[in-house]
Amino acid sequence: MRIVFFGTPAFALPSLTALLQSEEEVIAVVTQIDKRKGRDHLPSPPPVKELALMKGIPVLQPKTLKDSEFFNELSALNPDMIVVVAYGKILPPHVLALPPLGCINVHASLLPRYRGAAPVQWAIIRGETKTGITTMYMDEGLDTGDILLQEEIEISYDDTAETLGKKLAEMGASLLLRTIEGIKNGSIKPALQKGDPSFAPPLKKDDGKIDWSRSAREIFNFVRGTYPWPGTYCYLNKERIKITKVKVLEGSGIPGRIEKAEKDLLLVGTGDGLISIIELQPEGKRVMSVNDFLLGRKLKEGVFFDEL
Repeated sequence: MRIVFFGTPAFALPSLTALLQSEEEVIAVVTQIDKRKGRDHLPSPPPVKELALMKGIPVLQPKTLKDSEFFNELSALNPDMIVVVAYGKILPPHVLALPPLGCINVHASLLPRYRGAAPVQWAIIRGETKTGITTMYMDEGLDTGDILLQEEIEISYDDTAETLGKKLAEMGASLLLRTIEGIKNGSIKPALQKGDPSFAPPLKKDDGKIDWSRSAREIFNFVRGTYPWPGTYCYLNKERIKITKVKVLEGSGIPGRIEKAEKDLLLVGTGDGLISIIELQPEGKRVMSVNDFLLGRKLKEGVFFDEL
């Protein structure tokens, strides 16, 4: 089968790798344009592009999928199927209608829950205990197409968006191959999505600010769900501090106030319970333990985070 693969971040790499190792033929990869990163703002290729070039696969990087020149290139490839894994843009109707065997999407949630760009992050942020992978036929809506296969996974207490994303990426690759095989042999019957949908909108750089009035459990989930992107942060004496690892403790305190600061213990009050900060990163410095952080500064109990 001739497949064009649409994908961009590292999450898509296991699925692309699985296709390349299968009997299917990946005839081209479509990915988003290189973005400028780092202090020098040099163009950085998406992970999917790097893998495709390494394997000698043609790469297309249209600025917009509505471009007629891009569509002509895509049509000329004569794909039997399009596979989409975390590409980052909605496919227009004329692209969806192109391959005779349809456009298949690998989505990191149990649809219709967590439709949208950041399902892994929001599942953790909202305290879910399970999530999974859905393969689906794509339509013109946002993750609204008919379901092909689903597989469930438990969310561990210490999972972050990074660790859970890696598990789901591998699961997605396996489910993708099973889906393609099921389509080819006719064993899969597409099913309408059932239940109330929920949504997982994109996270922006400044969405990680901690609201200490929330409960300790909510803050714990927020830190895990936004690691490593966009990361959680707060301010201490006008300095921006990233909070990278915390745990929940029983007790009470005033939201945002440092209730205890000694040796390797930094306790902060919340709307319900206490947060014990385990690792943090002062602005312009490395990630460090609380003990190392406290050694370098005279931090008094009763000081508030976020007092600018």
